[in-house]
Amino acid sequence: MAKLSTAAWIAHDLGLAASFGGLLFGRTAMNPSLQHIESSKADRGRVLNKTWNRYNTVNVVSFGVATAGWFAGRAALSGRSIDDDAQNLSRIKDVLYIAGAVSGLASVISGARLASQAPDGAVPIEDGSTPAVETPEEAAKLLRTVNTLGSVNLAITASLIGLTTALAMKANESTGWAVTSRLLP
Repeated sequence: MAKLSTAAWIAHDLGLAASFGGLLFGRTAMNPSLQHIESSKADRGRVLNKTWNRYNTVNVVSFGVATAGWFAGRAALSGRSIDDDAQNLSRIKDVLYIAGAVSGLASVISGARLASQAPDGAVPIEDGSTPAVETPEEAAKLLRTVNTLGSVNLAITASLIGLTTALAMKANESTGWAVTSRLLP
């Protein structure tokens, strides 16, 4: 396979890996661990908002690289070199990328709005998923929204990784793809 196509595929896969890994770490490790910050519930919120809003840059760039690589590759191929199953998987992947971009952008905006609910992002929380009793209602709603969108993004990104693997395996079975892939830049 040509060097440019290989580099694009690597960038695509690394983009998905960075996005998935960050989301998984945040949901399973960081968010629950915030309850151990004993100084104040507002400090928990400050750490949550500063950390997630910092990672949002990495996540947007990595998901964007994966998305751009996927759609650039899709635009370069007619689809005649793959069978109906692979075409259907590709269409599903198209939809998931669009859904991931929309839900990711909604999450970034909701996270920024959450952080703006208190000076320096210090919204009082129990942990990264649970508002405190004293959390203002709007901030509590935004925290729930961000967590729901985070779960959606995690599921979408995991699905994209799975579809990438399935399509790679389909490509290994396809004579037409073997010929076409040699023509890619």
